[in-house]
Amino acid sequence: MTTYMDYTISSKPIRIIDRSTDKSKLSVKSLAIITVGHLPNRKLYRRKASFKQYAIVYIAGGSGTYRVGGGEKQAVGTGSFFLFYPNASFDYGPARDETWDEFYFTIEGSRIQEWLDTWLTDLGQVRQVSPDDAQQSKIDRIFALMESGDPGNLDRAALLLESFLYELVLNSQSRLRISSADPVAKLLDDISASINQPFDATDVCERHHISLSTLRRMIHKATGYSLHEYIHRLKISEAKNMLLNTHQSVKETAASLGFKDVFYFSRLFKKYVGVSPQHFRTNV
Repeated sequence: MTTYMDYTISSKPIRIIDRSTDKSKLSVKSLAIITVGHLPNRKLYRRKASFKQYAIVYIAGGSGTYRVGGGEKQAVGTGSFFLFYPNASFDYGPARDETWDEFYFTIEGSRIQEWLDTWLTDLGQVRQVSPDDAQQSKIDRIFALMESGDPGNLDRAALLLESFLYELVLNSQSRLRISSADPVAKLLDDISASINQPFDATDVCERHHISLSTLRRMIHKATGYSLHEYIHRLKISEAKNMLLNTHQSVKETAASLGFKDVFYFSRLFKKYVGVSPQHFRTNV
């Protein structure tokens, strides 16, 4: 494994593992991983990048955009994944003054075309999943298998990556179906999308044509929390991500989440996390 610092890309050490075993020693010929990498706190935004191989990119934290050629700029957030592929150019990276936590897997083999012909269509589309610990566990396992250099483990890593990607695709399709049909899912998505603004229950009710009492009832039934506790937990969860993955001050973080009073934000943060925002940033 190679770990190095490149401050043009990230303020944290970058991990890259190249395949160290000759491809002829692999038993699985139709799919192989060439390189895996982890770019925590990535700040570099690339324009007109091109690639000779296919790559799968998973964003574990932060936000930004992705665009293929002169196409539409697509939003990227925590739980997003997308592809790089030959014969195209890409503009991608975190938003200005922001960072994201990126894992990438460069791959080769005839099996990729089978994916594209069946379940991995729409090459240039950003897809969104609901992040969970199981996804990170698979990523960690793939990195460990690649690091060993053993041919059998490299085969296992490739097969595990295929399973990981397939589950991501199914998860994104299920999430899309639910969000387009379920009014509660639409409501939760709307609230999540406006996390960087002061919460206004009246505006939410007007957009969804419901009363305030109905809004409170729907949120409690879906999450188990009261309306305002759910909003607070949502904002504090995002605050934790921002404190770990951006250089914004505590005051700036509070302001970006719609808090006008940084002291109130700090009290709320300590209530839900157990420590102050500054202590969380420097000790986690």
